Amino acid sequence: MNQPSVTIRQAQVQDVAHIYQLMLPFMLDKTLIMRDEDDIFEHLQEFVVALRDGELVGVSALHIYGSNLAEIRSLVVSPKAQRLSIGHKLVKACEDMGKELGVTRIFALTYIDKFFLAQGYAVVAKESLPQKVWTVCIHCPKFSHCDEIAVVKDL
Repeated sequence: MNQPSVTIRQAQVQDVAHIYQLMLPFMLDKTLIMRDEDDIFEHLQEFVVALRDGELVGVSALHIYGSNLAEIRSLVVSPKAQRLSIGHKLVKACEDMGKELGVTRIFALTYIDKFFLAQGYAVVAKESLPQKVWTVCIHCPKFSHCDEIAVVKDL
């Protein structure tokens, strides 16, 4: 039996509603920070999507903080498409984008550190990422009791 083909590409404007719908359950359960479609449009150039047989089944974004730091965020794979290495492909796409842009270090905040550790990331203290903590995290309702794990990788 043939494996369905998976394509990773830059997000396009016609993907925004699908990206939002894919992210919505994870935003509602507070795994992801809430954002609306306008926010996705505003940051569209940061997003890559995974298509499986033409259906959008995964998304991630790379947010640049400066020449030495970028963050992988909004990483979601549809439950029906998990365990097909789509998440790994999305992370690789973000890493490649970061390398192309000249970024030297990439990080993520996650609840699934083993996923990132298997791809060469290392756990660090969130406080070692002040660009994130003092620009984004400080506005999060979970700021004082954050339970995410920070992971980093040198590119």
